[in-house]
Amino acid sequence: MKRVAILISGGGSNMIRLVEDMQADDHPARPVLVASNNPAAGGLAKAAALGVPTAAVDHRAYQGDRAAFEAALLGPLLEARPDIICLAGFMRILTPAFIDRFKGRMINIHPSLLPKYPGLHTHARALEAGDAEAGATVHEVTTDLDAGPILGQARVPVQPGDTPETLAARVLQREHQLYPLILRRFAAGARERFDI
Repeated sequence: MKRVAILISGGGSNMIRLVEDMQADDHPARPVLVASNNPAAGGLAKAAALGVPTAAVDHRAYQGDRAAFEAALLGPLLEARPDIICLAGFMRILTPAFIDRFKGRMINIHPSLLPKYPGLHTHARALEAGDAEAGATVHEVTTDLDAGPILGQARVPVQPGDTPETLAARVLQREHQLYPLILRRFAAGARERFDI
């Protein structure tokens, strides 16, 4: 049984879907920690309500010293002994040293069809480009931002009159389907790409 830690920064809607899916008897993984860089993140209370241990390390206390922040975050992470780390709306860029420590064991969900639109404002950028479709990607985390091997994607048609907000809401629904499926496969050892 694989041990999974999930890192969040906000409400944790993807985290909830991952935890709920891992509660199934046939799942090859179990959640052992939900941690956040934001002590006020709504997802922490939601994780606790689901019976998952939580931790918070406020990045603002480290005033731009990413290495010190990550050293503090490593405390509860290493104590939880995760086999896999899932980034689920974790809005901090991690240093290469941190990423290398969990190489091949850290995955992320990103709200675009990578390699298109790494980074922020993905939905606005897709609309500005006139794209016919948008979507979400689950990928392995590497030291290149949003550029690790793609594990799976879900596509969402762009509709006439879409705004970044309406598109984001539809993409998020697909994220909630894609991420649990890919984590289940990843925990079972599958690395080949699987799109839905």
